[in-house]
Order: sequence, then C-alpha cells, then structure tokens
Amino acid sequence: MRVELRDEAREDFVDGAWFYDRQKTGLGDYFVECVATDLATLESTFGVHELAFGFHRKLADRFPFAIYYLVAESYVDVVAVLDCRRDPYEIEQRLDRTKGCS
Repeated sequence: MRVELRDEAREDFVDGAWFYDRQKTGLGDYFVECVATDLATLESTFGVHELAFGFHRKLADRFPFAIYYLVAESYVDVVAVLDCRRDPYEIEQRLDRTKGCS
C-alpha cells in the first residue's frame, strides 16, 4: 500500500532534519534517510502499530520520533512525524487539530 504524507507531516519531517543538521553537519541528512526508511516500511507493516491519541504510532528506529498515521482504503495517511521528547499534552493537542483537518 502506498504511503502519503500530509503537508503537516512533511513540515514535521523538514523541521526534524533542520534540528539535527544544526546539531552536527550531515546529521539532518542521516535523519532524513533513517525516517524515510521507517516510512517505507509502512507499505508492508501498516496497521500493526499501537494506537495513540486515535492514530497508529510507529516509533522511528534510530531517532526519538514517532510517525502517526491512519489506514485509509487505498493508502497509509501519515498525519505527523513528531519528536517523542515533546510534552505529551502538546502532541495530543497537535493530533487533535489534525483530526479536524481530515
């Protein structure tokens, strides 16, 4: 099944890469490679991940990020790619706003 990122999830992804690139040159690129691999695995593993805040949540393998997604009829709808170190209330609020945009 194909994986699609909403605009907000793309922004999350870019923000994460930018954050890591400021930490060390090239780390942002490594973040992008790793999370892109995590996203690609959703093509075959969608739907098996735990539910959190009403969304499936796949934890990234190499970074403290979570991929929040819904399973649609013909695609995996990635709604957010968020840093797990954020305040859980902030994450919940962000995902609640996402629910209103579906």
